[in-house]
Amino acid sequence: MKYAKELIEKGKAYYCICSKERLDEVRKKMIAVKKIPKYDKQCLSVQDEVKQKVEKGEKYVIRLNVPEHFDVTFEDIIRKTVTINTDNLDDQVLIKSDGYPTYHLAVVVDDHLMKISHIIRAEEWISSTPKHVLLYQAFGWELPVFAHLPILRNPDRSKLSKRKNPVWASWYLEQGYIPEAVLNYLALMGWSHPQEKEIFDKDEFVRVFSLERVSPVGPAFDPVKLEWMNGQYIMRINNEDLKFKILEFYKDKKLPEGIVEKTIPLIKERIKKLSDYYPLCEFYFKKPEKYELDLKDNKDLLKKISEKLGSIKEWKADDIGKSMIDLAKTEGISNSKFFMILRIAISGKKITPPLNESMEILGQVESVSRLKNIKNVIL
Repeated sequence: MKYAKELIEKGKAYYCICSKERLDEVRKKMIAVKKIPKYDKQCLSVQDEVKQKVEKGEKYVIRLNVPEHFDVTFEDIIRKTVTINTDNLDDQVLIKSDGYPTYHLAVVVDDHLMKISHIIRAEEWISSTPKHVLLYQAFGWELPVFAHLPILRNPDRSKLSKRKNPVWASWYLEQGYIPEAVLNYLALMGWSHPQEKEIFDKDEFVRVFSLERVSPVGPAFDPVKLEWMNGQYIMRINNEDLKFKILEFYKDKKLPEGIVEKTIPLIKERIKKLSDYYPLCEFYFKKPEKYELDLKDNKDLLKKISEKLGSIKEWKADDIGKSMIDLAKTEGISNSKFFMILRIAISGKKITPPLNESMEILGQVESVSRLKNIKNVIL
């Protein structure tokens, strides 16, 4: 209240005792004649009378006395010189009828007392900034530096909304995004690296960032681009760190660390999110229960494959591959068809990490067992 009364003494604010009904009526009339609905300054014109009623206990608010037909100009780092005429501004309520300040007075006083040098906020606040500038000037305080950031938009240019879009960082972490990738992508929302880089770490971002390189045009938040960038980060993580990230992400499944460690080199260029790991690698941890291809007509071939696999002396990917190629040639089956049948039999899926290396990880006993027992599933 101290600061509001200072404004009243300077003629920069005034008491208002208009009822809600009168305010509604004023606004309706202005809308009817296609004018911007705002207060008509009636109480300002009879301020002595209003003050007397206030002293007798009548409820009131305190309004900013916005000068008429006046251009308020301020500099914005992102948008350069911004000018808004006061004819488009309402006499903002500064103190509500309950005695509490509104945001507009509170934020200006608070920022000044805290010696805030830069006001960085969304472009939605540009229309309110002239009111804040008038308050700074009324108090005789130095203006802070303003920077109004563009609003994030969807790829179709519609506004990103928390009611329609996932806008919480926690949601992206739950989906398997790497924190560093999310930060990197968000850094590029409206800002560009001086060297036009797309991938950079937090330390580099802090070192080269400047508000002057922020564009006033609202950037499109593209989930596809974010997923691509997350994949780039996954590829750059060393295998040991990626292993622990996957184990932590799937901690409820209690995946065996040894198997996860062996699969990392096979999958790190194939997944874009941590959540991609288990759907791709589930067959390493459990036998397939469903098959993406009908194997009923391949029972004899599967029997021969299991026998061939069982006879391999060195259970290594290269030896497995060579042995299977020899069998495919003997059976007169193309490699592509042969290995698709084998892949489905081992994993249940048409698309997996490299098959021979996967069988090496599964082990000879498990691989042969899956082929021998497949009849229990397909019959």
